[in-house]
Amino acid sequence: MGLGFEVVARVAGRATGGSRATLLTVRRLCRSLLALLITVAVVIPLSAAARPRIPAPAPAVLTPLTASTLDEAYAANRANAAAASRMAAAHGDHGRAVADGALADPSRTLLAFDGRGSGLATEVFGDLAHADRIAVLVPGSDTTLDTYPRFRAAATALYGQLTRHAPKDSRPAVIAWLGYETPRTISTTALTTTRADRAAPRLRELIRRLHVIAGPEVRVSLLCHSYGSVVCARAASTGPGVGDIAFVGSPGTGVDSAAALRTSARVWAARGADDWIAEVPYVRTNLFGTTVGFGTDPVSPAYGARVFAAGEGGHSDYYTPGSVSLANLARIVLGDTSEVTRA
Repeated sequence: MGLGFEVVARVAGRATGGSRATLLTVRRLCRSLLALLITVAVVIPLSAAARPRIPAPAPAVLTPLTASTLDEAYAANRANAAAASRMAAAHGDHGRAVADGALADPSRTLLAFDGRGSGLATEVFGDLAHADRIAVLVPGSDTTLDTYPRFRAAATALYGQLTRHAPKDSRPAVIAWLGYETPRTISTTALTTTRADRAAPRLRELIRRLHVIAGPEVRVSLLCHSYGSVVCARAASTGPGVGDIAFVGSPGTGVDSAAALRTSARVWAARGADDWIAEVPYVRTNLFGTTVGFGTDPVSPAYGARVFAAGEGGHSDYYTPGSVSLANLARIVLGDTSEVTRA
């Protein structure tokens, strides 16, 4: 979400001399333009054309997920991804065929897969059956099977950070949860809770299943990027099994305070210094009978979250290896809360 505007800013900066001052000015202009486009999208829906419906088989029929049936589920979902790849190729969509084919690789561990339309996938990193801490990554706008490698890279970066810094007796796992149809960045659906309302029950069900698979004592953390913050807020009342909820690059959560989430989890928030999302108005209003916007900025004192440092990164940089934000997210997942650096 917002990656295209970053590219435009850099190219324009080079074309006008490439100085830092020029680049910063161009970035500000791009951010302002993006905010304007998002606002205009309320009145002039730019997403009128639906995403192309790419043919694929129905999802695999699985036995109830438990620790003992994980390998069976992984194999069934890989087979389904392979079938989806063949159908996409026959349909003439080479890009989707490649994306589905990658998910069918024997090394992939898919808890769920649905290749139809924009596509859904839930991928596991680590030994889920024996995990004691699980991080669930919830993506934002414009995340589909076609852009999934970017989302997967975030999950692999976090898993690497966790395994390097976890205590010897800790067994972390990461879930890349593309479990809902994300909105497009420039669209009316990116400004309302409609997609989040549909996604929240699915996220709650995933959390329930994780406690069945890994045991009732496993500690789950929700790491929610951009529009994913709205999804997590809608699913927040998930019981004591969720220990932490972290909002990064959030446009707001749809509620005005952390207390309004009605969760026992610790609530965290961060925003990178170069994240364009700061330019989007943090408001919630009724427009033509529809509630638009998501309200209070989660990093503001009024929201009441534990605000942590995210460094100088932009909207797509929270899981960049070596970054301040990635280090802090790993500390949150591992329970090293005293080591989290504050903004």
